[in-house]
Amino acid sequence: MDLYLGIKLLHIVSATILFGTGLGTAFFMLQAYRSGNDEAMRATTNTVVLADWLFTTPAVIVQILSGLWLTQRLAIPYTSLWFVAVVALFCLVGVCWLPVVRIQIRLRERTQAGAGIDECRPLMRVWIALGVPAFTAVLVLFWLMVYKPWIGRLLFAE
Repeated sequence: MDLYLGIKLLHIVSATILFGTGLGTAFFMLQAYRSGNDEAMRATTNTVVLADWLFTTPAVIVQILSGLWLTQRLAIPYTSLWFVAVVALFCLVGVCWLPVVRIQIRLRERTQAGAGIDECRPLMRVWIALGVPAFTAVLVLFWLMVYKPWIGRLLFAE
């Protein structure tokens, strides 16, 4: 297999893992929270934290490395509007994701210590508020990856 196609496949698969794991864990976390079942919340927070470490974190690393390699290979200038938009959105997702991970860990700790759904409410509100822009940004990133608008336009003079 051509190296370019292999790296591109790796990039697509890691993006799929990132989005799929995020969507799946968000669904199950919301379902556990909405159920009002403290035991469901306890079990779900354990699984969500584990899923982030096993799937999301490695996928983020692969996204960065493969994305930079593909950008270089395709000779897309780092000063292009497209590249700057991709990096800005990726950073926005990260700025949302890092606190979400911390919230999930705190929710796991609290539920393990016996806290109920009601005590989780303030953290869940922040978790949801951060998840919405993160998922929206990921969808825009997918659009940018497929359509690649503005490739020829430089944002900064070289």
